[in-house]
Amino acid sequence: MTIFYLEWKSFCNEDLFEVLQEMGHTVIRIPFDGIPEKESKIEELLAQNLRNFPCDFVFSFNYFPRVSNCCDRLKLLYVSWVYDSPYIHVYSYTVLHACNRIFLFDYAMYEELKNAGIPTVYYLPLAVNHRRLGRLQNPSVMRQRHACDISFVGSLYSEKKHRIYDKFQDIDAYTRGYLDGLIRAQIPVHGMNFLQEMLSEEILTELEKAYPTDPNASTALSPKAIYADYVLARQVTATERREILERLGAAYANDVPKRKIHLYTPDRALQISGVRNLGPVDYYDEMPYVFQNTRINLNISLRSIKTGIPLRAMDIMGCGGFLLTNYQEEMFQYFEADQDFVYYTDYDDLCAKADYYLRQDEQRERIAANGRKKVLTQHNLTLRAETILSVLQGENANENEG
Repeated sequence: MTIFYLEWKSFCNEDLFEVLQEMGHTVIRIPFDGIPEKESKIEELLAQNLRNFPCDFVFSFNYFPRVSNCCDRLKLLYVSWVYDSPYIHVYSYTVLHACNRIFLFDYAMYEELKNAGIPTVYYLPLAVNHRRLGRLQNPSVMRQRHACDISFVGSLYSEKKHRIYDKFQDIDAYTRGYLDGLIRAQIPVHGMNFLQEMLSEEILTELEKAYPTDPNASTALSPKAIYADYVLARQVTATERREILERLGAAYANDVPKRKIHLYTPDRALQISGVRNLGPVDYYDEMPYVFQNTRINLNISLRSIKTGIPLRAMDIMGCGGFLLTNYQEEMFQYFEADQDFVYYTDYDDLCAKADYYLRQDEQRERIAANGRKKVLTQHNLTLRAETILSVLQGENANENEG
C-alpha cells in the first residue's frame, strides 16, 4: 500500500512510520504542523503528492477536521488514530464524511460516538514499538542519571496555558465553592466520572459568564462537556498528581538512606518537598530509560480518559518498568492485576503499595517482566497496524462482494 503519512510532533510518530515500512508499505511523509486552524496548505500538499503517487489512504495520529475536508474533496480515504482524551475535534461535524476511518483508544469515547450514529469510528487501544523497545540496552550513563525509587512522567498542569481553572477565581462564591467541592468529591473516585452530570444549568450560566466556551456550528460538543472534560477533569488531575507527589515526598523524608523520587514535567520551576524535578524528558531518547531504572513508575491518568489505557501505562510496561497505576477499566480487560501491573484505589493505598513493593524486589521485578512480555507480544504497533489494514481490506472485500 501507499500511505500519505502526515508528519507532526506526535507520540509514536517515528515508531509507526518504522513499523509500516518494515511491513513493506510505501510511506510518504507529508509535513504537517498538527494545528488545523493554522494548516492552510494541506490540500495543496496532498494534491501535489497525488500527481506522483496513487495513494491508498492518508494517515495521521489524532483527527483533524481540515484534513478530513481535504480528503473528502480529493476523494481520498482518511485514517486517523486518536490518542488524546478529551479530543474536541472528533465532535466536529466533519466526522460524518464518508472518507473517514477514525480509530479511538478510549472505549467510552468510541461507544459515545458509535451510539450517536457515527459509522466510521472504531476502537483501537494504544500500543508500543516492540522492535525499538526490544532493542533497548541500559547504558551506565542512563542508570546513573535516572536510577530512583519512584518517578512520575507527565504534566501537573501548572504551566500557564493549562491553568484554565484560574479563570474562575472571581466567580461568585457559591459557584466557586460548588466547583471546588465537586473536584474534591471526584478525586477519590476512579472508574466513574460524574463531573458533567453534576453541572446544573445555573452553574453553567455562571461558568459562561466567567469563561465563555464560544460554541459554534462546527462541533456537537456541548458547553457542559467542554467545562467538565477540559476544565474540571484537568483540575482534578492537577490536584491529584500534586497531592500524590506531596504525600510520597513527605512519607520518605526521614528514611535513611533517603528515597529518591523523581518528577519529569514541563514546568521546571515546580517545587515539591522531597521530590526532585528534572524537567521534561524526551519520549524516544530518554523516557524508556526513566521507566527502566525506576523501581516504581506511577501512572496517574488524566481524568477525562474515561476507560482507556493511557500511552504512559503501555510505555512503562513495554520498557520493563514496574507500573503502579490508578484504576482504569480497560487495564483489566487486557492485563492481570498483581501479575502484570499493580493498581491503587486511593492515596493511602498508593502509599502502602509503594512502600510494600519497594521492599519486595523479586516480586516487583517478576510483575514488571510479565507486563513487558504481554505488552511487547500483544500490544505492539505491528499488530495494531494489521488491525487497521484488516478493517480497510474487509471493507474493500465487502464492496467487491456487493
